[in-house]
Amino acid sequence: MSGPAPILPGAAIGILGAGQLGRMLAMAARRSGYRVHVIAPGAGQAPAGQVADRVHDAEPTAELLSSLADEVSVLTYEFENLPRAAVEAAAERLPVRPSPRALATTQHRILEKTFLREHGLPVVPFEAVHGPEEAAAAVARIGAPAVIKSAGLGYDGKGQARVESADEVSAAWSAVGADEAVVEACVDLAMEVSVVAARGVDGSFAHYGVTENRHRHHILDLSIGDAELDPAVCRQAVEIARAVGEGLDAVGTYCVEFFIDGAGRLMVNEIAPRPHNSGHLTIEGAATSQFDQQLRAICGLPLGSTRRLAPAAMVNLLGDVWDAGTPPWAEVYQEPTATLHLYGKGAPSPGRKMGHITVLGEDRQEAAERALNLRNRLAPHVVS
Repeated sequence: MSGPAPILPGAAIGILGAGQLGRMLAMAARRSGYRVHVIAPGAGQAPAGQVADRVHDAEPTAELLSSLADEVSVLTYEFENLPRAAVEAAAERLPVRPSPRALATTQHRILEKTFLREHGLPVVPFEAVHGPEEAAAAVARIGAPAVIKSAGLGYDGKGQARVESADEVSAAWSAVGADEAVVEACVDLAMEVSVVAARGVDGSFAHYGVTENRHRHHILDLSIGDAELDPAVCRQAVEIARAVGEGLDAVGTYCVEFFIDGAGRLMVNEIAPRPHNSGHLTIEGAATSQFDQQLRAICGLPLGSTRRLAPAAMVNLLGDVWDAGTPPWAEVYQEPTATLHLYGKGAPSPGRKMGHITVLGEDRQEAAERALNLRNRLAPHVVS
């Protein structure tokens, strides 16, 4: 039995969200001859809206999304902060990829961690809690130090608080500001890594290997392809990513983030059901970028090759790079294998992702050093 007909160039795709991930997906789609609708409040001046064929400057309500069935062939999303009921209503009229179930699972930490545990995948010890008293009891059972994380709307370290003892739980709960959360054990962290992967409509699977990620102030700072790990650990990470995609019946590019502890054990930190910051290095560093792969997957086309073109490293450009004024962009072009990506955002602010630079090298370490040195020339005041 044949599957659904592929969605071919000339068709329109809808992107929920208007940030930089939507922008890079829209650019990939338009380059391939697709038309792009972007749906988000304020989308007209946002990164994705600037490159879209049509902007829907509105909240993604069930009525609006359902009406798009007459205009677009498939809906996808670039972030998880979306109304579940509206996305489910849209799915009754047109394909939504990844599915509403994948969105619902990954936008809620309790559901996500429960999904991982039920599928036998390694996850940091956690308990779901619904108030400061439950949180204090969970800290007592799990042990301190521990981390309290809001069940929803958490990214780049937001909605989290570390506690060193049960006595600190009340203040931490107030700081997190959530009605429900998870209490998670602290990990003896040796490294953070991710696997960016994709799954097709037909269940096919592709991945970009294991990427090492380094953070600054809880925000991704540097990603280096081909993490230096025991090959068995790399294989395990890829197989976990495969299992996540199958368990969610995901269609599209997605990312599984991992902690590796001091004993070399993998534990899933979280799942992103969309292209990911750590996958930006695939734009220059792989035969098919994560955004072209997303386009192929959601349109029911064969997945592209993930063959590495060269060792690559990506460094983020946050708002603090602009603290001393406009960076001297000419420095970027002194690096023959560097590529600058600016997202078209307005005023820079601390922690705001304004762009990134990818550098290719002879080996991964050289690429990483050149990427960091280049950012240092742009903004000597930024400490990695």
